[in-house]
Amino acid sequence: QVQLVESGGGLVQAGGSLRLSCAASGSIFSTNGMGWYRQAEGKARELVAAIGSVGGTYYTDSVKGRFTISRDNAKNTLYLQMNILKPEDTAMYYCAASRTSGGVLTTLHQYDYWGQGTQVTVSS
Repeated sequence: QVQLVESGGGLVQAGGSLRLSCAASGSIFSTNGMGWYRQAEGKARELVAAIGSVGGTYYTDSVKGRFTISRDNAKNTLYLQMNILKPEDTAMYYCAASRTSGGVLTTLHQYDYWGQGTQVTVSS
């Protein structure tokens, strides 16, 4: 059974930084595409960033130049470094993993496993 557990969320002032972590357990990680999604209150879940099993990344336009996705396969951990945070980044952030694909995946249905989420709140 695959389990994804996010951590690192919290309350931060605009312009600040946070680093999210996603610890993966089970027979998945190094060969699987992974991503970070977020969902603000009253809005649809949206892809923030994605990373393939051999590198390759994708970022949604609103976070380009501010967020960095990375993975440490030895530690089975996915990261999202978030800098220059803005109030509009406030959301629940979810880690996601594909069961079968190692590519850079950009649509919701391509992900099979999800974490419980970690809340990020950016105050103005």
